Amino acid sequence: MLQDGDKGAILQRDKETYAIAPHLPCGVAKPEHLRKLADVAEKYGCAALKVTSAARIALVGLKEEDVDKAWQDLGLPPGHAVGICVRSVKACPGTTFCRLGQQDSLGVGMQLDEKYHGMQLPGKLKIGVSGCINQCAETCIKDVALLGKKKGWTIMAGGSGAGKEPRLADTIEEGLETEQALQLVDKVIDFYRENAKKNERMGKMIDRMGLEQLKSSVLS
Repeated sequence: MLQDGDKGAILQRDKETYAIAPHLPCGVAKPEHLRKLADVAEKYGCAALKVTSAARIALVGLKEEDVDKAWQDLGLPPGHAVGICVRSVKACPGTTFCRLGQQDSLGVGMQLDEKYHGMQLPGKLKIGVSGCINQCAETCIKDVALLGKKKGWTIMAGGSGAGKEPRLADTIEEGLETEQALQLVDKVIDFYRENAKKNERMGKMIDRMGLEQLKSSVLS
């Protein structure tokens, strides 16, 4: 039996079948990707195609012996749905498509996805990028978040919507140009890598060490 994460497969409730979710950076898929997903789901008798909270499309209900063949047919890399790493980068359409967008959240999200998706860290980490204050990428509950406003980016850290103690992200800095924002994200993640305990989320680290210590280190 495969363990969760082996070959990008996650054991389902029935303890017999698996789900796999190809990586679709920031939830953007080409028509040929969707055709492949549908064809593979039909070929191997999947129970469902499920859009995930990480803006991926999971093939649910695969038999163990079909996992390798399904990946081969898809020709797409797996999304990092488990493990202590950067699990996902979620981005709204931003100024690329949305009439409300004030910053290029999709473009910035793609840059962050290319750099960070799957990166090994002390604990799991999720990134969100929203192009306006509506926060459609749920930035207020992401470990690292960029919020676009008319006067630039706001950088936040420490949010989490999981478990018994959900936490809103703390503001680190506001009014940043895109390059400044990306550089600050690098510093925040570096600080987390160097200071977090094993399996400790960003918010837990901030609560333990203090927000001011994080800010003084990354803003200096």
